[in-house]
Amino acid sequence: MNQAEQKPVIGFTSGDLNGIGLEVTIKALNDSRITDLCIPVVFASNKSINFYKKLATEGNFSYQAIKDFERLSQKTVNVFSSWEEEVNIQPGQINNEGGAYAIKSLSDAVQALKDGNIDALVTAPIHKKNVQSESFPYTGHTPYLKAAFEANDVVMFMVADNIKVALVTEHIPVAEVAAHITKQGIVSKLKIMNQSLKKDFGITKPKIAVLGLNPHAGDEGLIGKEEAEIIQPAIKEAKQNDVFCFGPYSSDAFFARGQYEKFDAVLAMYHDQGLIPFKSLAIGEGVNYTAGLSGIRTSPDHGTAFDIAGKGKADESSTRAALFTAIDIFRSRLGYADARKNPMRKMSAAMLARAVDEKLTEE
Repeated sequence: MNQAEQKPVIGFTSGDLNGIGLEVTIKALNDSRITDLCIPVVFASNKSINFYKKLATEGNFSYQAIKDFERLSQKTVNVFSSWEEEVNIQPGQINNEGGAYAIKSLSDAVQALKDGNIDALVTAPIHKKNVQSESFPYTGHTPYLKAAFEANDVVMFMVADNIKVALVTEHIPVAEVAAHITKQGIVSKLKIMNQSLKKDFGITKPKIAVLGLNPHAGDEGLIGKEEAEIIQPAIKEAKQNDVFCFGPYSSDAFFARGQYEKFDAVLAMYHDQGLIPFKSLAIGEGVNYTAGLSGIRTSPDHGTAFDIAGKGKADESSTRAALFTAIDIFRSRLGYADARKNPMRKMSAAMLARAVDEKLTEE
């Protein structure tokens, strides 16, 4: 399924069964033009799809149920049966069933990605508390995918049309952030970002900004020494490894003065330092991308939204953006590997979507 002349097979997980995951996935895929761009596969069950399609769409959402990948349809949505038993779906409720079946879907989808049965994966939101178990001791998708793909390191990379922000630390308490900021860790993230920007986003010579940890980037050591002792040496080492990076910058002034516009990506030290400005400044819908994996995984930048689950109010825009980003990265990787032989491989999903729109308008 990875040949350039074929449409990519894109998998979708269900997310928490009581959240908005299946609802926004159905909404995003309820457009016949989607199958002009890719072959969608949702990892769930017929009954769970039927439950949410009544809530999610006014039209006729059609799909084909499959149990193996030999029967993939290129003309409609495919639903891979990750389970067949009856599940009591309770939109808006946080319970063990919602989390357990989210992991069933995720496990099947990740295995399919590792086996090459799908070319990319779009994951729907899970709830960090109700997925915890002995078999899933992870704080979220990113550490799970790192373990599943046996990656040395990965980067949580938030991407939008006008801004890309990556994180050194992810879902850890603020009180523990400083202890997790190391020279080795920063250099590793910068190398992954640099390679991803080239391979996944088609940027020939990426320019990366690095933020400081402390207010005013430590103010020359007056309010913190991490910048001088850890971050600056990391930037120096990364440069010696052909990473075009600069900093550390004081994060408040950096974003307030629009300095992020001069860079292809920004490396933040901790979650809120990066995600608050990203979600405030991003033009278009933001997408969470896991850089550093051999496989392609994207996700909408929102959570389970239990407060509106099952009410038909959930907006599918970020899920659609995650789909288009996955297709773009798939094509960019093909172009990175062999751009000279077929320049059309670099055509983005957005360009393809516009081409389909123009064709429909002409008709």
